[in-house]
Amino acid sequence: MTPSKAAIGAILPFVLGVSILGATTEIASAGCQLNAPGGHIKRVVNIVFDNVHLRRDNPNVPADLEQMPTLLNFIQGNGVISGNHYTPLISHTATDILTVQTGVYGDRMGIPVSNSYGFFKPDNSVGFNSSFLYWTAVAGDGKPQMLAETGKTAPAPWAPFTRAGCDVGGFSVANIEFESVPADITTFFGPGSAVETAVKAQLASSDAKTRSQPNADYLGIAIHCGLNSPLCSNSHAADDRLPDEPGGYSGFKGLFGNINVQPVISPSGPIKDLDGNVIANAFGYPGFPNTFNPLATQSLGYAATMLEAGVQVVYVYIADAHDNRFGSGTFGPGEAGYVAQLKQYDAAFGKFFARLAADGITKDNTLFVVTPDENDHFAGGTPTPASCDGINIPCTYATGQKGEINAILNRLLLTQRANTTPFSVHNDDAPTIYVAGNPAQTDAVTRTLAHDLDALVAVNPVTGATDKLSKLIADQAEMKLIHMVTASTARTPTMTMFGDENYFFQNAAGGACVTASDCIFVGPNFAWNHGDFQKDITRSWFGIVGPGVRKLGRSDAIFSDHADVRPTLMALVGLTDDYVHDGRVLAEWIDGSALPPGIRRDRQNFIELARTFKQLNAPLGTLGRASLVWANRSITGTDRTYARYLRRIADITAQRDALAGKIKAVLNRASFGQHAVDEFAEDRLGDRARDLIERVKDLADHDHDDRRDD
Repeated sequence: MTPSKAAIGAILPFVLGVSILGATTEIASAGCQLNAPGGHIKRVVNIVFDNVHLRRDNPNVPADLEQMPTLLNFIQGNGVISGNHYTPLISHTATDILTVQTGVYGDRMGIPVSNSYGFFKPDNSVGFNSSFLYWTAVAGDGKPQMLAETGKTAPAPWAPFTRAGCDVGGFSVANIEFESVPADITTFFGPGSAVETAVKAQLASSDAKTRSQPNADYLGIAIHCGLNSPLCSNSHAADDRLPDEPGGYSGFKGLFGNINVQPVISPSGPIKDLDGNVIANAFGYPGFPNTFNPLATQSLGYAATMLEAGVQVVYVYIADAHDNRFGSGTFGPGEAGYVAQLKQYDAAFGKFFARLAADGITKDNTLFVVTPDENDHFAGGTPTPASCDGINIPCTYATGQKGEINAILNRLLLTQRANTTPFSVHNDDAPTIYVAGNPAQTDAVTRTLAHDLDALVAVNPVTGATDKLSKLIADQAEMKLIHMVTASTARTPTMTMFGDENYFFQNAAGGACVTASDCIFVGPNFAWNHGDFQKDITRSWFGIVGPGVRKLGRSDAIFSDHADVRPTLMALVGLTDDYVHDGRVLAEWIDGSALPPGIRRDRQNFIELARTFKQLNAPLGTLGRASLVWANRSITGTDRTYARYLRRIADITAQRDALAGKIKAVLNRASFGQHAVDEFAEDRLGDRARDLIERVKDLADHDHDDRRDD
C-alpha cells in the first residue's frame, strides 16, 4: 500500500494456540456454512503481496518466488500458479487489491486510479482524495468512496461470507478495515461519538507515543462477524453497518481495530508475529504497526491467530521485499538486503504452514488464494559484477544506477513546449491529468496539451539515451472503454498519460528548466515503478491451492486477470455475490467434481465463451490493448482524425458494453445459477465478440482515413 516504516511483531505461544484457541475454533466454526462441493473447504486464506515477482528482473538473479521456495513449492506442488495473469488499469495497489476482492473493475467499484485520485469540485477546481478509506466512507466529491455503477456503495466482499455464518478477518488489506484515523473513526462511529472524541484527544497530545496510539489501536485490523458469532458476542463488538448492501444487511456486528480484536482472539496478551515479537508500532505500542507495509512474519502471525480463534476467512497483505524494511531506501535485484528479506519471508511461510498444519488447517480443508497487486518494473542500470546472482555473488549498484527517474511534468511542458496550461496531476508512472476548469475534450487547451505531452523528451540520466516520455495517451472516451470512468463524472481525469516505465511524473513549483537536472533526475529512494500499461508492470501472477483445485503446477496457458479471482473463489466455496462479476470462473483450474453444475454440464462451451469474453472486456485483453494504440494515434493526430475517432469509439464502446453484459449474464448463470452455456449461445455471442475485437485490432493496425465518415 502506501509507503511507510516497517515495524516488528510476534505470535502466540504454540501451547496457547492448541489448548485455548483450538477449542474456540470449533465453537466459532459451527455456524459457518460454506457450500463447497463435498463440503471439503472449511476456511479461506487470501494473501496479497505488494509486488512480489514470479519472473526474474535480472536473468542471473532468482526471482522473488524462487527465493521463497516454501511458498512457491506449496503452490506448484498442490495447486496451480499462472504467470499469464494481469492487473486492471491503472495497475497500482488500491485498484488492484479492490479488483481482486470484488471481481469488478474500477468503473464499478469507484477506484480506477490509485493510490489517490483527483476530482473536479463544483467550481471545476481540483481536489484529491486517498483511495484508502473504509468501505462505507464518503469521498471528497460527495459520493461513496466505493462507488458502484448504481451510485451507491459497492457491495462489500465480506457480506456473502458473514451471511453464511462465517467470520471474515482483515489485516492491512484495502478498505475492509480502517485505513485513516480519525477519518474512518468519524465515518464508522459518527461525529461527536465517544470513540471519535477520545481518538482526537490522543491525536492532539504533546506526547508522540500517545499520538501514535490511535493508529495502533484502530488501523488495519478488523473482523466482520457472522450472525450470532461467539467472536462478536461481547462488549468489543460494534454494529457492522452496510446501508446500501443489496438485499439488506442488518443485525451483523464486527470487531474494529486491534483494541477490539486482540482481547477476543488473544485474551492472554498482545498478538505476536511468527518470530515471537509483539506486533507493535514504532513506539512499542501493541497493535497495528503504524504502517501499511507489514512484514510477512507480522501479517501471517496475525492471520494464524485469527484462524486459531475460529475466523474462517482471512484477508492479509504483505509488503514487497525490494524496499528496505529495516532502514531507508530501496534495493535492486540481487542486492544483499533484498536477498536477506526474501529469505526472511520464506522462513515466515515455513513457520506459517507448519503452525497451521499443527492446528489441522491444511490444503485438504482450506482454500489458499495468493496474488500480488502488480508487478513493478525495476528502474535502474546494470549491477556489478555483471555475473552477480545475488545468492552466491551479491549485486551492487553504482550511485545514479538505481532509482526511478523523476520528471517534473509542468516545468518540462513550459521548457520544451512553452505550454503554461494549469493542471493538477496524480503523480505516477502513468499520471492522470486534471486540467483546471475541466475543459471539454475537443477544446483547444485540451488538444494542445495532449500534443505537447506527446512531444516531450528527456535525456535518460542512467543510459544517456533520449527517451520519448509519453508512450500512450488515453482521453476520456478511451478511459471509458478500459473501465476507468466511474459513476461520478467528477472523478474522470481530463486524460491519462501512460509514460516511459523508467520515469515517475509529478508537478513542482518553478519556471523553465535551466539545466536538465532541474526537471529530470534519479530518485534513489524508489526504484520500482507501477501504474503503467507495459507487460513488465501489468503481467503478474495468481496462485491457488485447496479442495477442488487441480494440481497443474505452473500453468500459463490461459489469460486471466484480477477480476477472475473473486468468481473463481466464490464458485469453489459455493457462495454467490449480489452482482455479476467482470471476471469469470477459471474452470480450467477446477476439478470436474468441484465445478458448479452449470459449468460442469457443458464445460467446453463455457471455457470457449469465457476466454473470448476476457479478450473483449478485460482492460488488457486484445480489444483493450488495441484500443489504447488506436486512441493514442487519434488523440495525437489532427483534429479531423480525432473527431472521426470520437464518433467511432463511442459506437464501439456501446457495442462492447452491451455484448459484454450479455456474455457476463450467460457466464454468471452457468457459474452460479446452474444454467449451462449452450453451443448456440457460445457461437452467437462468441462470434460477435470476436468480430468486434478484430474490428478494433484493425483500427489499431491501420491508419484509416475513411472519408465516408466525414
